[in-house]
Amino acid sequence: MKFKFFSAAGFPVFMLILLILIACNPQDEEIPADLVNFMYEQNSERNRTFDLNWKFYRGDIAGAELPDFDDYSWRILDLPHDWSIEDLPATADTFPSLEPPRVGPFTPASEGGLSTGFVLGGTGWYRKTFLLEPDDVDEIVYVRFDGVYMNTDFWINGHHLGNHPYGYTSFYFDITPFLNPPDELNTISVQVKNTGENSRWYSGSGIYRHVWLDVVDPVHVATWGVDVQTVGLQEQSATLSLSVQVKNSRENDIPATVLTRLISPGNIPDILNETESVFTGGQVRNIQQTILVNDPRPWSPEEPDLYLAEISIMVDDQLVDRYFSTFGIRTLEFSAENGFLLNGEKILLRGGNMHHDNGPLGAAAIDRAEYRRVELMKSFGYNAIRTSHNPPSPQFLDACDKLGMLVMDEAFDMWQEPKNPQDYHIYFDEWWERDLESMILRDRHHPSVIIWSIGNEIRERGDPAGLAIAQNMIDLIKEIDTSRPVTQAICRFWDHPGRPWEDTYPAFEQLDLAGYNYQWQKYQADHELFPEWIMAGTESIVMEAYENWAPVKELAYVIGDFLWTGMDYLGEASIGHAVLSHEEDDFLLDWPWFNANCGDIDICGFKKPQSYYRDVVWGLSSIEINVHRPVPEGKEEKISYWGWPDEWPNWNWSGHVGKPIQVSVYSSCDSVRLKLNGQDFTFKTPVKNIVRYTVPYQPGRLCATGWTAGNPEDSIVLTTTGKPYRIRLTPDRSEIRASLNDLAYVVVEILDREGKLVTDANLPVLFGIEGEGRLASVGNGNPTDMKSFQTPAVHSFRGKCLAILQPTTHPGKIQLTATAEGLEPGYAEIMTRNKEQAIKW
Repeated sequence: MKFKFFSAAGFPVFMLILLILIACNPQDEEIPADLVNFMYEQNSERNRTFDLNWKFYRGDIAGAELPDFDDYSWRILDLPHDWSIEDLPATADTFPSLEPPRVGPFTPASEGGLSTGFVLGGTGWYRKTFLLEPDDVDEIVYVRFDGVYMNTDFWINGHHLGNHPYGYTSFYFDITPFLNPPDELNTISVQVKNTGENSRWYSGSGIYRHVWLDVVDPVHVATWGVDVQTVGLQEQSATLSLSVQVKNSRENDIPATVLTRLISPGNIPDILNETESVFTGGQVRNIQQTILVNDPRPWSPEEPDLYLAEISIMVDDQLVDRYFSTFGIRTLEFSAENGFLLNGEKILLRGGNMHHDNGPLGAAAIDRAEYRRVELMKSFGYNAIRTSHNPPSPQFLDACDKLGMLVMDEAFDMWQEPKNPQDYHIYFDEWWERDLESMILRDRHHPSVIIWSIGNEIRERGDPAGLAIAQNMIDLIKEIDTSRPVTQAICRFWDHPGRPWEDTYPAFEQLDLAGYNYQWQKYQADHELFPEWIMAGTESIVMEAYENWAPVKELAYVIGDFLWTGMDYLGEASIGHAVLSHEEDDFLLDWPWFNANCGDIDICGFKKPQSYYRDVVWGLSSIEINVHRPVPEGKEEKISYWGWPDEWPNWNWSGHVGKPIQVSVYSSCDSVRLKLNGQDFTFKTPVKNIVRYTVPYQPGRLCATGWTAGNPEDSIVLTTTGKPYRIRLTPDRSEIRASLNDLAYVVVEILDREGKLVTDANLPVLFGIEGEGRLASVGNGNPTDMKSFQTPAVHSFRGKCLAILQPTTHPGKIQLTATAEGLEPGYAEIMTRNKEQAIKW
C-alpha cells in the first residue's frame, strides 16, 4: 500500500510525513505490549506469509520443476514441515529397499543411523502456485526461506533460481524478472536433498522453517537491513546508532527521505529522526542516524523491554516502504578483570547447549514450539543458550528477546575438514561467506544475541589453514558488527591423538572470548600465561557440574558455563546412558535408542534427574533428592561420559522391601540428615554438594533435611504412592490462538487415589480429540521407546507423557480425552481465539 500527499508552500514535507504517520498510528491508541507480534503484523503487507497450501512428494521424480507438471496426486500441507519425523509407510510400496523393523519414522536402514536417530532423509519435492495481486505489478518480489534442510534447488515458472546447500541459514531470491502477469498462475518448485551421512545429530528434512513472499517498492529497506546499537547508556538517557540499508532497484538515481520513528515500551512518546539522501541506481546504501532516548528502559533477562523501530521511505512525497524491527537498549562489556557486564551489572552465564529440533515435532519450527523451548529453559533456571551448532530460527531468537534469554549464536560445526562424508565441508569454501553474512545480518538486531561463535570443535582449529579461515571469519563479522565478541568452541585434540593442548593457543589468541569444551582444568594455567583472555565453558558435562561452576563463581575471567545439553534432542542416540556391568556398552549403544539422553530436560519438557543436582550447584535450590534403581547383587553400574546414574525422585520400589537402596541427596547446606518413616540416619557433610545413603527400603515417607549453622534450613520429601487410579490432563494454556503457529502442550499424568503422581507408572495411554484442532504429536521421556509420534497412543514414562495439539484457523474449542485400561479417564478443554483477542504465549 502506498500513501501519496503533497506539500503546501511553506509547509515542510517532514511535518506532512509526521502527520500521516500519526494518522496511521494514532498516539492515543495503545501499542500492544507484545512488540514482536506487533512487528510481524505491521510487516505483514510487505512480508507476506507463504506457508500455506504447498504440495509435497516424498521421493525424487523427473520434471517436477516444470510449471505444467501434474502434481494432482501430491499431498497438500502447510509449512513448517519435516518429513523425517513422519511415520514410514507400513508396506514396502514406497520404500521397497526397507526391510523390517519399521517403527513410526524409525528404521535400521537410516543412512545416519544412531547419529540421526534412525530416521530417513532422502529427496523430497515441494510445489506451490500463486497469483500476484494487481498492485504488485511494479513491485520487487523476493521469496525468502528461513531454513531448508538441505542442499536445495529452486525454480520459479521453470527458471532455476539457484541452489542453497546449508540447512540452517536463511536466504532469499529476487523472483521479479520471472513472474507472470497478475492473471496468470506462478509455480515455485523446490527440490530438497537430505542424502548421505551429513549430520552428527537429527537434522530433519524439508522446508522446516517459515517461507515469506516479500513484496516491496523498488526503493526499499533491504532484507535484514535495520540494526540499532546502544553506544551510550545512562540512567536518564541512551544514545543509539541506527543503521538502515536502503536498496534502489531502479536503474536511475533516486532522491529519498528515510524517516525513523521509535516506539517505546509502555506508550512512552515516540522519537522521530529523518535523513535525506540520493540513492544510486542498482545499489544498496547504508544510512546512519544517531538518536537520543530519554528515560530508557534497558533490556535485561529480568526485564526484557523491547523497542520498535519504524522505518519509512519517502520518494517524491510518497510513502513507498515502511518496515518495523524490534530492538533492545542494552550495553555489553567483557573483560578479564570484571567478567561479563550487561548494562553495567555483572552476570554469570548459566548456560545450556541446545540443538534445533522440537522433540516429538521433529525439526518443524512452529512458533509456539520455538517459544516453549526458551520458556522451559528460563523456567528451569537457565539465562543463556548456545545454539549448537548452527543458526536457530528467527522465531527462536524472537522468543529469547521476549523472555530475556541470552544467546551465543553459532555458525558452523565444521569448516574444510569433514566430520561426516557428505556434510557441509563439501560446500564450505564456496558458501561460508554468504552463510556467515546471512547469520550476522539477520540476527544482529536481537538484543538477546550477545556472542557470535564461528565454529564447534573444528578439526583444523590449530592448523595454519584453520587459523586463516578463523581470521577471515572474524574480519567479516567485524565489518558488519563490532558490538559483540567472537568466540569458537575449542576442545582437546581428541581428533589428533598426541597433539599437545598448547597447539590451541594460536586459535584462542584470535578470539575475543576463549570457548572451552570440557576443559575447566585448563582455566587457571592458561590464565597465568594469558591473563587478558576472557573464558567460558562452551560445553560441559553434568557429572562435573560442580567443577565447572566453581571457577565461574570464583574467577572473574570465567564468565559462564554451558551444559551439554540443556534439553534432550533427537539423534546422537544414547550419548548419555547408564548400563549394568554385564550389559553391552560402547560410546553409542544401538537400536532402539533414538535420542541423546544427555539433557537436563527431556524431549517433552520434563525435568530429568540430573537437573536437580544442577539446581543445587547453581544455587537455585538448597536440597534435592534422587533414588537409584536397585542394582542386582554382584553387578555395577557403568555411566557414559555424558550420562547420569539410573535414579529419579521415586519411592515406589515394590519387590525390594528390606533390600538396600541408594539415596542421593544434593544440598548446599552444611550437613544433611535423612529420615525414613521416623527413623533417623546419621548426619553427613556434602562433598561437591552430594551425600549418599544406603538404606533398607520400606514403603512410606523418606525425608532429607539440610542443616546450616546447626539449624534446619530446608527439607524435601518422597512418599510411596498408591496404585494408578486416574489420568490428569493439564494444558499449558487454557486459551490459544486459532493459528497454525500456535500449539497446546498437554501434560498427561498418572495419579493414585490421593492425587499423587505415580512416579513408576509406565502405562499405555490412548487419546481422542474433537473440535477445532488435531493431535500434532505425542511423546514421552524414554530414550528407547521407539514409536510413532503421530498416532493417538503413547506410554507414560515415570508417570508422565505429553500430547501436543495444533488448532485450526477457526475459533472454537478443542476437547482432548485420555484413557488407559482400568483408570479413570482424563479430560481437557482448550479454547481457540482469533488474534485480535491477544492470547498470551
